[in-house]
Amino acid sequence: MIITVLPQNKELRGLVEVPSDKSVSQRALIFSLLVNNSFSVQNLSTSKDCLSTLEVVKQLGVNVKGHGNTFLLKNEVVGSSKPLFCGNSATAMRLLCGVLSGKNFSSVLTGDESLSSRPMKRVVEPLTLMGAKIEGNVPMYIYPSVLHGIEYHSKISSGQVKSAVLLAGVSAEGTTIYTEPHKSRNHTELMLKYFGADISVHGNTVRLNKSDLVAKDINVAGDFSSAAFLIAAALIVPNSDITIKNVGLNPTRIGFLNVLKDAGASIEVLNEKTFNLEPVGDIRVRYSEFKGFNLSGDIIPNIIDELPLIAVLGCFAKGKTTVVDAKELRVKESDRISGIVSKLKSIGAKISELEDGFVVEKSSLNGGVTLDCGFDHRIALSLFVAGLGCKNAIKIKDFECSDISFPNFVETITKVMS
Repeated sequence: MIITVLPQNKELRGLVEVPSDKSVSQRALIFSLLVNNSFSVQNLSTSKDCLSTLEVVKQLGVNVKGHGNTFLLKNEVVGSSKPLFCGNSATAMRLLCGVLSGKNFSSVLTGDESLSSRPMKRVVEPLTLMGAKIEGNVPMYIYPSVLHGIEYHSKISSGQVKSAVLLAGVSAEGTTIYTEPHKSRNHTELMLKYFGADISVHGNTVRLNKSDLVAKDINVAGDFSSAAFLIAAALIVPNSDITIKNVGLNPTRIGFLNVLKDAGASIEVLNEKTFNLEPVGDIRVRYSEFKGFNLSGDIIPNIIDELPLIAVLGCFAKGKTTVVDAKELRVKESDRISGIVSKLKSIGAKISELEDGFVVEKSSLNGGVTLDCGFDHRIALSLFVAGLGCKNAIKIKDFECSDISFPNFVETITKVMS
């Protein structure tokens, strides 16, 4: 599908909601494989990634009742003799690898072409140290094994790798200790605590003892990574003033929000509350001038999904924007450094590529071209935002890939277009 994005000449205004958090939704589904009691999930994400995960847990034997975005899950897992298709979701594959390593049946995890090119050694290595028997990359063959806790110091900060080890640690004998260089998203730790796990966190180290989990009902807030695109749009379209309702505000996810505030953007959080240990609130964003960004080190893991959007915002910021220490972007659904730099250059951005990031200066975006997003949902959505600030319309090929994380994006943003 090719979509045309017109320059937005009128302000964005009103109240809007974003899809439910993809990370929390996928974890809720995967946790159904680790508990014996039934529990409900309200506002489950309907993104393609979550639908893939839902089909996998059903295939493994989880009894799923419900419709729309509310489900009751009950563990009746017996395994599956057929491959478990994770679609485009690295989160599903990596977390399932941790859970299934401790089961008494064999499993095969597979995925689409994009997922098949993603690195899995980073997950297999610590799980193997725990006693897991795993072969292959994608497809990945997992055999029954008895797991034991380990002390593991990761060289990278990855919420997915950390989660795989911790989920394996739930059934592993002894204690599992995981340390990462910078704190990555912690939805798994919070859900483990919410379900009664014997878990503690000190700085960048998580300690987990073998635990019997007791599930509780889950209410999923709006996905901050999806809200980020609306936040960015409101910041670059003059006179805009929007409020995004019930967004997840986990501190390990809102680096983007904090970076924007520090740069002078007009953003405030309202009506703060908590859903199953996860902070939630409304985000009000008003058009405003903001400075360029200088991002590196600890902040990168907490803003990794929004970095293509930072490149776009750098075109509208006062001064220069520099992002480094973000080499992880090169092994996402696509090489997101090369992808966003080349696409923004083609519409007039003053941007250059670094080995581990990019440099961008305030630019006048011309547009007037057709862009290939490389079937990467975050690149597609970032280019849509850029298109709102171009002088001429742009076209984006394969925009349907945005459904991977933000179903009905166009309908959502249209609600606040004057």
